[in-house]
Amino acid sequence: MKTPNRAGDSPVAKELQEGETYAWCACGLSKNQPYCDGAHVGSEIVPTVFKAEKTGTHYMCMCKETKNKPFCDGSHA
Repeated sequence: MKTPNRAGDSPVAKELQEGETYAWCACGLSKNQPYCDGAHVGSEIVPTVFKAEKTGTHYMCMCKETKNKPFCDGSHA
């Protein structure tokens, strides 16, 4: 599998709404980080689609190396 592009060196805080569906950019090419804008089309990397389990601030991975997609697990360190 192709290695994703690093979109940042630290997580980004985003407000998520419980029950809403989001598409997290896994390729690192989206201009709408951390969300997918379709920039992955033509590659084998696809976004991670998820439904927020609770409303609040969540720390989204920008290095694209997390083992807990789409959330930061400290892999950037």
